[in-house]
Amino acid sequence: MAATADPLEPFYFEHEEQQRICGKPVSPITDGFDANYPSVVDRFFTRFYYIRANAAYQVLYHSNRICLICLAPTHPALAQGIASLSFDVGNVDRSQNVVKGKAKKGGMILQADSTLALLTTKTGQIYKIPSCIRGKLVEVNAALVAEPKLLEQLPEGAGYFAILLPKIENCYLIRESLLTQEQYEEHLKANQEQNTEHLKTITEQKEKEEEMLIT
Repeated sequence: MAATADPLEPFYFEHEEQQRICGKPVSPITDGFDANYPSVVDRFFTRFYYIRANAAYQVLYHSNRICLICLAPTHPALAQGIASLSFDVGNVDRSQNVVKGKAKKGGMILQADSTLALLTTKTGQIYKIPSCIRGKLVEVNAALVAEPKLLEQLPEGAGYFAILLPKIENCYLIRESLLTQEQYEEHLKANQEQNTEHLKTITEQKEKEEEMLIT
């Protein structure tokens, strides 16, 4: 029996000899690929961080004031494993938020400590995801409800919980209230040193207790 023709065969990549235009060689477009080319976040956003209850959240601030609310890379939920996510926070369902027009009229007004969503990990831990900034809720990432594991899989910025739009007159104070990338890294370093010192103290105490039992 003759093999069935592959309908996609005409679209497969085939290496071609170097093309020439006006007698000059033209390199393939793939030669210009740069694996270290800045990401979308690097090019268009500024990273800020909001800390609550020993958990860090990332605020990606665009020059047009749009803010993406995300988990910081060090958030404990990522290590515990994401089980589910809900925008129904009890008294209101954030996914029912509706905005209209360029002015985004009708959006819910949230404070920095307003609960944006409820995230449950595989260990049973429930995290109340804060809004992180004061602003108008433009939209929530409803895809995370159906596939919460996307929070672990998507690249930086793509796994955002929601998009918020702060008032222009509040932007300076909002940025000042958050940690910059440098301050966030200093915060992580300080926590690590504190944890190391705490572990050292516990170890020393155990050693003393063992010595007392022996004597």
